[in-house]
Amino acid sequence: MCGRYVVISKVESAEKKFQASASFKWQPNYNLSAGQLAPIITSAKPQEIQAYHFGFTPAWSKKRTWVINARSEGDHNPDNDPKFKGAKGILKKPFFRNAIRSKRCLVIADAFIEGTTKEKLQKPYLVYMRDKKRPFAFAGVYDEWGNPETGEVLPTFAIITCPPNSLMQKIPHHRMPVIIPPAYYKKYLSTATELSEITALLEPYPAREMNAYPIDSAISKTSTNEAESLKPIAEPLIRI
Repeated sequence: MCGRYVVISKVESAEKKFQASASFKWQPNYNLSAGQLAPIITSAKPQEIQAYHFGFTPAWSKKRTWVINARSEGDHNPDNDPKFKGAKGILKKPFFRNAIRSKRCLVIADAFIEGTTKEKLQKPYLVYMRDKKRPFAFAGVYDEWGNPETGEVLPTFAIITCPPNSLMQKIPHHRMPVIIPPAYYKKYLSTATELSEITALLEPYPAREMNAYPIDSAISKTSTNEAESLKPIAEPLIRI
């Protein structure tokens, strides 16, 4: 899963990278977690960076939910087999089947935080792109949920996940967020893109372009949010 990530690039850098104008200004967030506002780019407004809440609720839901991740395989691949090549069950999952078709988004990030499968965030790692390739984008889905009691409309999103690449297996962790290569940003956002082309993008990102190093377990607390918390406490998993 991907429940914590990092957004520290300046607004201007994100605007340049994604060729979109930001509708809000954000401060560096070293430990972005569920419920917080985060910058995303939606299918509906591909030229604008907007603020949405991390934690998906479909428009038809009767109550607020906080679903942070959407499995690309849906109910398939229950064992999280890294070699899984079966159907992308997200297309049939009631919670996401509408959003994956017409409400896709790019979730702007600079890195993400992942723990081991067993110890979780008691043994966390900062996972990042090599050669300072940031910010980058997770594949996401979004929707707007209307609170039936207050009438408030809440913009929400979730990050799509997939089986782990070889780097994530070294942590070890059984899932990873889907990362969209820059060349496919427009294709992923466009509702005119064939679904077969979309599902082809929901694959593990090449491990050779990524790396990770261990950080202090204080990051497990959502209140921990400073640059110092992301400093390495040991060598990277892959020596370059």
